[in-house]
Amino acid sequence: MKKQLFFLVTILSILSVMPASAQYGRGGHRNHSGFGGHSRYSYTQNTYGGLRFGLSASHVNSDAPYLDGGNTQSGLNIGAVGGIQITPGTPLFFETGLLYSEKGGKGSNNGNKFTFDLNYLEVPLVLKYSAYVAPATAVEPYIGGYMACGVGGKIKNFGDRVAYSSFSDGGFKRFDGGIRVGCGLAYEMLYAEIGYDFGLANIGDDAFNDTHNGAFFANVGINF
Repeated sequence: MKKQLFFLVTILSILSVMPASAQYGRGGHRNHSGFGGHSRYSYTQNTYGGLRFGLSASHVNSDAPYLDGGNTQSGLNIGAVGGIQITPGTPLFFETGLLYSEKGGKGSNNGNKFTFDLNYLEVPLVLKYSAYVAPATAVEPYIGGYMACGVGGKIKNFGDRVAYSSFSDGGFKRFDGGIRVGCGLAYEMLYAEIGYDFGLANIGDDAFNDTHNGAFFANVGINF
């Protein structure tokens, strides 16, 4: 949990120094009477949709020594999102959607190496600020949360050469949820983002050990 708090403070510090006075908007229309030859953007209430595809590098933090830390597990992210501007004239959007996300980790127990795949359907719930820093180019930091339900994955014990479902008895709990922070870059319809998920739900199927997901992710996509 200390690692998660460190990452959260670091990312929030980076976001806090971004220029709040940048021109902004998404959709809407241009007003070409801007100061100094630059176009000003004025916007009304609007919505958007988007497709996302990318990669993640995940691990777990746990009281159980054989789960804590360990090597990261790579996975895929794919899905769709949608957003709505909260108030006219303010570049603040609420974004949600449905994503398929592959998380998990690697470790060892009594000298036996194992991997565990944790595949989820996730619903992001974030607030996103859209600040134009150049023509047709916007920087979009965001913060919020996510909820997820485990839909598949395998625990593979290479020492005993066995594999079983990650969410079966003695495995992991299906529900996950936590804090999501990140920053996107939009150029016309193109979009890219990086972020981190701080898992707050105990996903360990053990009353005596707290186990939490943590995952960096990088996605690309389009907005329409």
